[in-house]
Amino acid sequence: MDDVRLLLEAAAFAAKKHTGQKRKGKDEEPYINHPLEVADLLASVGEVTDFDVLIAGLLHDVIEDTATTEQDIAARFGPKTAGIVAEVTDDKTLPKAERKRLQVEHAPHLSHGAKLVKLADKISNITDILDRPPDDWSDRRRREYVEWGVSVVAGLRGTNTQLEERFDRLVERARSELS
Repeated sequence: MDDVRLLLEAAAFAAKKHTGQKRKGKDEEPYINHPLEVADLLASVGEVTDFDVLIAGLLHDVIEDTATTEQDIAARFGPKTAGIVAEVTDDKTLPKAERKRLQVEHAPHLSHGAKLVKLADKISNITDILDRPPDDWSDRRRREYVEWGVSVVAGLRGTNTQLEERFDRLVERARSELS
């Protein structure tokens, strides 16, 4: 029961941290929908039962997008969860192109838990690019995002068959719809 309590506490924590943030899509849905979807993909598609990974899925963007630190997460949710979140956090002081390059480069070297979170994150993001793209994104930009995601996921292969199969079906759909 402590794990369930901590998972729900993490959901509430993420919701508070992401208050007022919106997704880039034209619907401008609340940002919290994204980490909730990542955690749901981990549990329902990936059949992940490790609560540290599920909690990290909920918290995966809080360091990157809010004033939260790795130490804040470690104090509240434990060092394993904080470590996973830190692994998937981009350094926002770097230019966007460099952050994207580093994601591709670092993907094969992530821990198993971080690879799971990264896979679910890419599925969620590409789903949004297909179903709810930002108004100012051309089909070309959407295709480029999908292909970059393919490059990242290449370094995550062998992590979770179900998540990888979901990703592959999504990419197939994207290539068909955006060709």
